[in-house]
Amino acid sequence: MKALIIEDEKAAVRNLTAVLEQVAPDMEVIGILDSVADAIDWFAARAMPELVFLDIHLADGSAFEIFEHADITCPIIFTTAYDEYALRAFKVNSIDYLLKPIGEEEVRAALAKLEHLHGKRPDEPEFLQLIRTLKREDSYKTHFLVPVKGDKLIPLSVETVSYFYIAEGIVKAVAMDGKEYVLSQTLDELAECLNPISFFRANRQYLISKSAIKDIDLWFNNRLAINLRIATPERILVSKARVGEFKEWFAGEH
Repeated sequence: MKALIIEDEKAAVRNLTAVLEQVAPDMEVIGILDSVADAIDWFAARAMPELVFLDIHLADGSAFEIFEHADITCPIIFTTAYDEYALRAFKVNSIDYLLKPIGEEEVRAALAKLEHLHGKRPDEPEFLQLIRTLKREDSYKTHFLVPVKGDKLIPLSVETVSYFYIAEGIVKAVAMDGKEYVLSQTLDELAECLNPISFFRANRQYLISKSAIKDIDLWFNNRLAINLRIATPERILVSKARVGEFKEWFAGEH
């Protein structure tokens, strides 16, 4: 089996490769990458590997950004020091989610699961049950307390937000009435704490509400341009690789 490792911590790479030598001596590591940018370039120029070991926090950003630019069809085993991204991980071909430090037993079990699931469709009952187990509807954020004018906090209901975006390093929430509010969270953090049924990460700059969508234009290179009910600083484009995911999200096919 040909595997790709995407990990920015050298110690973690050494540990993982050592573990693989013990539990899967026939596995060939065909590449070791340490950034989102390198991973996007790698998938654009090379054939799909048979398996990817993917750390979520990379040198230049979140690993989930890779999926906005590359159509990764092979199985993925996530390796991370954090457990808050489990649900999102299982939406992108993930077969397991291993917390660091990673040992032989964890990798052995993940590879056994890969072998067991080989040839099965990811929408079969076993996979859906796993998603339901991980999903905690009542944990999604419903309000923000936004600081304004020095010493005042005002409540901002998620239901009133049309979209979140980042510009010049500042993340803002834009309400349905057009008012903007500066937030302390990153877009990655917002994507994790908001209900994925209601919000979609269109690209690196925008996280949009389903209820705010006015219409959709077919754009160049098989992309989509999303038009919201209120004006946005720039056109919101969904990449060709994520058009299918967007359509499923919009249709409520979860």
